[in-house]
Amino acid sequence: MKPVKLFYLKDCPFCRKALRYIEEAKAAHPELAAVSIELIEESEQPEVADTFDYYYVPTFYVGGRKVHEGGIFPDEVEALLRQALE
Repeated sequence: MKPVKLFYLKDCPFCRKALRYIEEAKAAHPELAAVSIELIEESEQPEVADTFDYYYVPTFYVGGRKVHEGGIFPDEVEALLRQALE
């Protein structure tokens, strides 16, 4: 399984949606429940966030590769979680 990192801001409405979509995808598709996501709140961990190349949140990295940046939809969350399983 590939590692997943999610960079987010706690006050970002798009990030809150992304977190909700993750929970919904895992509930609807039990095989996705095994995907572990490292959550990095960029204002609390700027030293980590500064080592990655992105501008907008939420930003997802799967297997060390940026796969999504910015606002996201439920089907996109499911697809990137499935990428982690490959």
